[in-house]
Amino acid sequence: MIALDVDGTIVDYDNTMTDAVRDIVRAAADSGIHCVISTGRAVPGVMDAVEKLGFTKGLAVASNGSVVFSYDPIEILHSVTFDAAPAVRALLEAVPDAAVAVENLGVGYRMNKPFPDGELSGDMAHASIEELIAEPVSRVIVRSPDSSAEEFAELAHGLGLEGTNYYVGYTAWLDLAPEGVSKAAGLEHVCAELGVDRADVLAIGDGSNDVEMLEWAGRGVAMGHAPLHVQAVADDVTETVENDGVVREIEKYL
Repeated sequence: MIALDVDGTIVDYDNTMTDAVRDIVRAAADSGIHCVISTGRAVPGVMDAVEKLGFTKGLAVASNGSVVFSYDPIEILHSVTFDAAPAVRALLEAVPDAAVAVENLGVGYRMNKPFPDGELSGDMAHASIEELIAEPVSRVIVRSPDSSAEEFAELAHGLGLEGTNYYVGYTAWLDLAPEGVSKAAGLEHVCAELGVDRADVLAIGDGSNDVEMLEWAGRGVAMGHAPLHVQAVADDVTETVENDGVVREIEKYL
């Protein structure tokens, strides 16, 4: 099985997939290898990547492991929710002007204010903070365009955020998920469904939310532009997304 992150791995940050990446992933699938998207994106964003690859059937991990589903048609096979209210309130005390979005499972997001264009996919709906955190959710995103990623990382660490697992993106983007949930946990469900041992999994990714997945897989490979702490946990480092690092690694794997 090959587990593939999306942004910064099989597509660049303009959401563009090269023909070389599409061809090598399809070649792997045609050879009998299960190719599984494993991403922080919600279900609609996963399906965007699936369509770029030209796949019509498969399994995928969405929302950093909170959601596992099959397609097409989309069927949610596993999901985990949590009470995000304490963490969201703590974050908003520190960053009162932040934008907050919660996942509307399989559909899109509900949010208190707009996010920068292109950062979220699916249907968008407006709601108050209290409405957003009134019920358990599978994922919360907190975004502060005026802050840096480093500031957000320090803030999250300082607050503790008990009961949650969190990831800081390349910008001031904080992803909150249920404690113990990660891409690795989601892929465990996929492996059980497919009868694949984790030792037979190649995982490729570039972000902080890929660390558990790279450590878990039989072979974990970081993209060449990944932060050093991500590269440090990987078995190997390939080329950058601009240089089609996925192609080089899958060619070796095949």
